[in-house]
Amino acid sequence: MTGLVLASASPARARLLTAAGVVFAVHPATVDEAAMKDSLQVAGADARAVAEALAELKAAQVSAAMPDALVLGADQVLVFDGVLVSKCADLKEARALLRELRGQPHDLISAAVLCLHGAPVWRHAAAARLTMRDFSDDFLGTYLAEEGEALLGGVGCYRLEGRGAQLFARVEGDHFTVQGLPLLPLLEALRQHGVLPA
Repeated sequence: MTGLVLASASPARARLLTAAGVVFAVHPATVDEAAMKDSLQVAGADARAVAEALAELKAAQVSAAMPDALVLGADQVLVFDGVLVSKCADLKEARALLRELRGQPHDLISAAVLCLHGAPVWRHAAAARLTMRDFSDDFLGTYLAEEGEALLGGVGCYRLEGRGAQLFARVEGDHFTVQGLPLLPLLEALRQHGVLPA
């Protein structure tokens, strides 16, 4: 079987792969995601194209250094009211973002790309629509205090698999996509590439 390398430091993606029984090594890519995202948006790329391009960039960068490994790059973008939302720098920004998302739907797009010998051999992107409930400012303050800066690791400042579930009224789409990885199509691709048994 071929070895898999995860080109990401994301604990959520590592947890998903581990829970699914996938053996992998971690070798995070070092890319300037914000600059790449800005460049793609200026060029007119839509949200799905941005997520796929960032995932491919991460996978290709690590694959160039580890050409015999199958390298997984992944990225997730949040779209609210037609605009790509970036990760928050601090809890003040997180509070402002969650207030803006409160009572409204937004979309998460998760993309994954597998590279071998520096070139993509598989890609997949999936979307989920999430609608936040109209929570109170008191609830939001308690949520931010309890979750703390750990929230800043995700683009929406929530983890649906944890206390963040209390923010939502409705989720449409695959829960793996919400957590940052289109897992079921990825598992099929890993079987096809010999990482997992058929």
